[in-house]
Amino acid sequence: MTKYSKVKQAIKSRILDGTYVPNQKINSENELMKEFEVSRHTIRIAIGELVSEGWLYREQGSGTFCADRTKQDRTHTNDTKTIAIITTFISDYIFPSIIRGAESYLSERGYQVSLFSTNNKIENEQRILEHILSQPVDGIIVEPTKSSFANPNINYYFNLERMNIPYIMINAFYDELEPICLLLDDEKGGYLQTEHLIQQGHTNIVGLFKTDDNQGIKRMKGYVKAHRKHQVSINPQNIITYYSEEKLEKPTKELEKLLSQNEKPTALVCYNDELALILLDLLRAKKLQVPKDMSIVGYDDSFLAEISEVKLTTVSHPKIKMGEQAAEMIIQMIEKEQRNKENQSLESIVYHPELVLRHSTTPIN
Repeated sequence: MTKYSKVKQAIKSRILDGTYVPNQKINSENELMKEFEVSRHTIRIAIGELVSEGWLYREQGSGTFCADRTKQDRTHTNDTKTIAIITTFISDYIFPSIIRGAESYLSERGYQVSLFSTNNKIENEQRILEHILSQPVDGIIVEPTKSSFANPNINYYFNLERMNIPYIMINAFYDELEPICLLLDDEKGGYLQTEHLIQQGHTNIVGLFKTDDNQGIKRMKGYVKAHRKHQVSINPQNIITYYSEEKLEKPTKELEKLLSQNEKPTALVCYNDELALILLDLLRAKKLQVPKDMSIVGYDDSFLAEISEVKLTTVSHPKIKMGEQAAEMIIQMIEKEQRNKENQSLESIVYHPELVLRHSTTPIN
């Protein structure tokens, strides 16, 4: 990337994340020269291009200012209505079902869909939001990235609000924004997983939870709550947490340690069905049979729950229904925005999970 391109992108990012608001004067040429350690010529090329592209405007004798792009960005033709869908992943696990539900509903109503995946990385979310804010988009359906952490991209969402671009969140939400969202009651889901095993007589239950998103935090809370409700003590070693980047290694490594102890666990509560299948491979390698030697409960009732060697007891997830209702809600928000009406009548949706019983659990002997 050339020097002027870096300067141009940095200024553009400040506009997109709301650091520069419409009609605000940006830093002077001298200040930008010092900050980026480049020549005046480089600064002028970068600013010149941003002016010609409508990001900035100049006032003779006063300086350079951030342009008001609100009207510019919303004036695309009616036959190219576009919804952006941002998920942590696109092509694997339950995400295709959620996307299919939304895409089907939107396409029937004349909307094009632009799909984006963050791979659950904050820097990818920033790049995607910058891209979306640079394009004519009517509304956005977002699955938050690393939702249990403080998110440095919050300003981009504030900028969406300033530009009157509606957005809703699915599966989780950023607490600071208090958005309209569609969620599964994950605390209840974690409770159902664990209570089922306790009612079958299991007391040495390992819980494995991905904790860089709120879903995992809440499922872990449900796991703890079920133990307390049924007055079953928890061995601290039995709670295994991991981040997205560790899902293929840490859970199996930590479970392997517990399986090497004298008092082996008899049951597993898994963050999701995907993890359950990974752990089934480990149990098979250890010559442990499911459910004879180890009961295991998944989460999401994904296609994996039924194609696995042992059909998984798991917790239901609305998937396609969530996608459809998210699409319906974002269209309602767009139409209300176009009529300059408040979105007060729209409320978040919380789905109630149910336990789906199959063959991966059994009462303890």
